[in-house]
Amino acid sequence: MKKHLLLIMVLLPALFFSCNDSYEKTRDGIIVSLKNDSINATKQIRLQVITDDIIRVSATPKDKFSDRESLISVYEKTQTNGWEVSEQGDEVVLKTATTIAKVSLKTGEIVFTDLQGNILLSENKGGGKSFKDIEVEGKKAYTLRQIFDSPDDEAFYGLGQHQSDEFNYKGKNEVLFQYNTKVSVPFVVSSKNYGVLWDNYSLTKFGDPRDYENLDQFKLYDKNGNEGGLTATYMESNDPKHIFTERTEATIDYENLETVKNFPKDFPFNNSRITWEGEIESKESGTHRFILYYAGYTKVYIDDELIVPERWRTAWNPNSYKFAIDLKAGEKHKIKLDWKPDGGISYISLKALDSKNEKDQNKLSLWSEMGDEIDYYFIRGNNMDDVIKGYRTVTGKSQIMPKWAMGFWQSRERYKTQDELLSAVKEYRKREIPLDNIVLDWSYWPQDAWGSHDFDTARFPDAKGMIDSVHAMDTRIMISVWPKFYHTTDNYKAFDEKGWMYNRAVKDSIRDWIGQGYIAGFYDAYSKDARKMFWDQMNEKLYSKGIDAWWMDASEPDILSNASMKYRKELSTPTALGSSTEYFNAYALVNAMAIYNGQRSVNPDSRVFLLTRSGFAGLQRYSTATWSGDIGTRWEDMKAQISAGLNFAMSGIPYWTMDIGGFCVEKRYEQAKEGSEDLNEWRELNTRWFQFGAFCPLFRSHGQYPYREIYNIAPENHPAYKSMVYYDKLRYRLMPYIYSIAGMTHFNDYTIMRALVMDFGTDAKTFNIDDQYMFGPDLMVCPVYTYKTTSRDVYFPANTNWYDFESGRYITGGKTEKIAAPYERIPLFVREGAILPIGKDIQNTKQSQADNIQLKIYEGKDGEFTIYEDEGVNYNYEKGQFAKIKINYEEKTKTVTIADIQGGYSGMPNTRTFEIELITKDNKKQTPKIVEYSGKKLSVTV
Repeated sequence: MKKHLLLIMVLLPALFFSCNDSYEKTRDGIIVSLKNDSINATKQIRLQVITDDIIRVSATPKDKFSDRESLISVYEKTQTNGWEVSEQGDEVVLKTATTIAKVSLKTGEIVFTDLQGNILLSENKGGGKSFKDIEVEGKKAYTLRQIFDSPDDEAFYGLGQHQSDEFNYKGKNEVLFQYNTKVSVPFVVSSKNYGVLWDNYSLTKFGDPRDYENLDQFKLYDKNGNEGGLTATYMESNDPKHIFTERTEATIDYENLETVKNFPKDFPFNNSRITWEGEIESKESGTHRFILYYAGYTKVYIDDELIVPERWRTAWNPNSYKFAIDLKAGEKHKIKLDWKPDGGISYISLKALDSKNEKDQNKLSLWSEMGDEIDYYFIRGNNMDDVIKGYRTVTGKSQIMPKWAMGFWQSRERYKTQDELLSAVKEYRKREIPLDNIVLDWSYWPQDAWGSHDFDTARFPDAKGMIDSVHAMDTRIMISVWPKFYHTTDNYKAFDEKGWMYNRAVKDSIRDWIGQGYIAGFYDAYSKDARKMFWDQMNEKLYSKGIDAWWMDASEPDILSNASMKYRKELSTPTALGSSTEYFNAYALVNAMAIYNGQRSVNPDSRVFLLTRSGFAGLQRYSTATWSGDIGTRWEDMKAQISAGLNFAMSGIPYWTMDIGGFCVEKRYEQAKEGSEDLNEWRELNTRWFQFGAFCPLFRSHGQYPYREIYNIAPENHPAYKSMVYYDKLRYRLMPYIYSIAGMTHFNDYTIMRALVMDFGTDAKTFNIDDQYMFGPDLMVCPVYTYKTTSRDVYFPANTNWYDFESGRYITGGKTEKIAAPYERIPLFVREGAILPIGKDIQNTKQSQADNIQLKIYEGKDGEFTIYEDEGVNYNYEKGQFAKIKINYEEKTKTVTIADIQGGYSGMPNTRTFEIELITKDNKKQTPKIVEYSGKKLSVTV
């Protein structure tokens, strides 16, 4: 017997591990060992099965893997059974119930396929991995890159929210870092129905990993043909006759607080104009990719053709715009950059990438500045929703936001007194314009006490009474809280005493823009104890007064706007976990964790709601939404929000919003007089933006002066006012639909704001449509984003047909039509087979619509929809206290079936009235069928 036991003990390792010393089978996958002599070559590759559809890949040049704790992953366990490992030639094959991963035992190259062997994703030939040594603040690590092959017909989405108005990232470059208006999430979703989640927190690049270089990479000629640089002409008062100076410049690089020092000394920027002109000659033939970084009014001409039509951003908050040009080596091309700074010293740069890396440009490439190892998750699905479900399996489920957050929010920069704030709520109630949330922006505190969380009693004499008054009008109040503390405040001193402040800004005496300028530091949100203190201070001064929700501003963290990347890192290091170089992008995530965990610790039954200006993978698990920052008030900015919002949604975080109307305002709008063209355009811009905003996950108006209340934008007899009120009320009538899809984000891992490619991915025409989208499963939204436009082209995806929401007109799919878009209406369409639940008019979400719902049934296909309900403000849904009512429509028999109600919750009505109306292809008015529903299944023929 002992002999047998001994034999079994000897054989066990052989049963558990492969006899091939190139790999070993582990409890949740495999580890492949590569024989590489190069010091930074890949030596170990680990595949872990998370689920049948999700495989984690780690790779390192070391002999063991990092034990770093992930900030983004929260799954509790890996999968230890239901998969198998085999050898096929010089490959080891890991096979789950849905996915196959083949790893070359020679190169480590990984190929992911479906069960039929169709390639889903393959690493670049040879493995596509590279490691380069980096040492920061005493820690040795690697600069990392992973390249994957990609077929020509593939499209890429996600990456967070960026402002260059790019949608499909195939063949494009994007630098992932956090900044005002720019939110980076290292998650890529493919049109081939897989995703790659990159677990790294440092500065990351999608596409070409090289930095864009200055124009001196080219041969440059001035306007007279002399080699050496472009002619830079600095004009005072925008007058070519008043030239301050003219000089030759080989670079246009004024993009941060350091490089702007290179402008001519004492140049008067107000009302000025600067042009750079001459010729450019490339040393390489091929596509050259340019990036324009601009504030003020900017145009770019190539060979006298306007390549970049005028773009504008406010002086203190620049934006990026990209364009590409094919150049031939040795050929000269005229170039002109025409720039009008809009205010004081402003920011401008023009840089480029040559075509040397063109062979890899269309591949999927991810590069990160610093990490212990390559660490990514391959996530497959049958559709994009499956892929996003997988992302949330790794990073956490989305919370159901409080129901009031689905309503309309009014905000401005800023309500300076409690009377101003209360007057706005009263005016909405008086005019019977629906409203759920009022927002108190920054600077409610004493001028010299940022971070104290105190109210300035001269302007807010009774903060608690103000909050109570807001609540008495059935409205919620959100307040702005920054991770910023003036160094004279008690709150700062409490953090500083524990070593939980980023103090470089204090040591460098950096002053902000308030009054005389004050010195501040930001707290280190990477510290668990610091996060607790941050919440405790908020709880003591704000939550205890009845504040409902949190606006987490400057959460990039934006310690000093327009600082260089190098100085930004210096301002926020070290963190409790390591250098800012290594943890550059995840601040908003850990900051959100502080508030979510903090509020739930003191009031576990009240739903948390956070709005943050930045974000990262996993943000959705902290009941946090993101807004697109301090965007401009231009039509091009409105247009860019569509693609920005869609890509953010496809980054796995379902709740997103923007400043309707834009935040930073052109002076012409600030000064517009009644009857002027500028005021006409301002009203139309806000109307079109409001129409778009009504069909975003969150519906929020905000911005600088002019005031953003509907009644301050236009008088009540104006079409702008009428349209905005109409869409506000429509948003509330659609609340049964909207709140149901909000419930789906949690229970089904659903995405509310949906690029057409998500639902119509078999129609390749949808791959690049960036100005139409689905709002939930059944509504197609087509914003209007140019001035004085009363029609627009709309593509109707194939394999389904459509109805005009307003007129009921039936439209066949698979074609483009020019659709009327009068001032007061947005083109809005309903998919055939849709079941659209619509509620009665309400003024806020405290008013129930559950007892009386209109069901609009759009004939043409079988359809189904599930109405979701719960108490709207607490976490009882986590305990199973919610209700679902599934409704089916059978096209053949024209039968609507309302199933037995599933579940229940406190306050749920015992009986309901459904008014069922069939919308027909011939657009003939049908008499609605009214049925009483007591929770038991019923059917009715319509």
